[in-house]
Amino acid sequence: MQSLWMLVASFLFSIMGVCVKLASADYSTAEIVAYRGAIGMLMIAMLVRLQGGTLRTGMPYHHLVRGGVGVISLWLWFYALGKLPLAMAVTLNYMSPIWIAAILLTGAWWRKQRGLTWQPIAAILMGFVGVVLLLRPSIHTDQVMGGVLALISGMLAAWAYMQVRQMGLMGEPEYRVVFYFSTTCALAGLLGTMLGKFFASEGGQQIIWHTLSNKGIWLLLAIGLTAASAQMAMTRAYRLGNTLVTANLQYVGIVFSSVWDMLVWKESLAWLSWVGIAVILCSGLIATFYNARTSQPAIASDAISTE
Repeated sequence: MQSLWMLVASFLFSIMGVCVKLASADYSTAEIVAYRGAIGMLMIAMLVRLQGGTLRTGMPYHHLVRGGVGVISLWLWFYALGKLPLAMAVTLNYMSPIWIAAILLTGAWWRKQRGLTWQPIAAILMGFVGVVLLLRPSIHTDQVMGGVLALISGMLAAWAYMQVRQMGLMGEPEYRVVFYFSTTCALAGLLGTMLGKFFASEGGQQIIWHTLSNKGIWLLLAIGLTAASAQMAMTRAYRLGNTLVTANLQYVGIVFSSVWDMLVWKESLAWLSWVGIAVILCSGLIATFYNARTSQPAIASDAISTE
């Protein structure tokens, strides 16, 4: 039953996605990343203080690398959320288990290991078929970049999960991973906004700090709280629940996001796009099964999402 916490996490992540998509109309990606990280950092710090834990770590380099990869993944996904239908962006980002299978398969091939199974190859091939079906029937010219960035975001998320696994095996507790990742988000978003007016632009405009409206305050607060809460729920599910069941329940988030698309934006995907989503779901299940069978439970037990 503890695996059902993954349903809570998926629902909260879907709400976060809605809020990010709404907030992207008034705030830059850098601002959203900064507020998301700052709110999550404060929330985790308070929880650690109440529970008597410590944030002192002996792995500053590992947190820096994991945080850097995770922030880039998060940044790309938040940008894609503003450009794509919610269900499409979430589906492409949730391909991380497929990329993990690809990483494991590549590593096994590089080390010339024998006994490779069909699951990772099938998952990778099905995943790419699903992406083609999802994007080609419905994507518009101005959505191509968002689709590519969402794909890259999922690849980087897979890399981040592998890094989290390594830290977990070295004894680093998950709450420190969450805290330092949130801290990295806050600092990266702050730096990106401060430097963005000189080096970057979104929509032809300079990236600046925008005045917080009442609507903006509520949206940004919701992003930070739902993201941090979802991370805690996901961690609880992976720590206490069945690894395979928990990983598979993650894909329910695609269903939640599809419902939000229909309710909030009145979006309707073509039938081939729905077939693509179904194919990606199946490929994700195969990839998850393969990961569990190849002695990778630590990826799940210690993995904190980069959303």
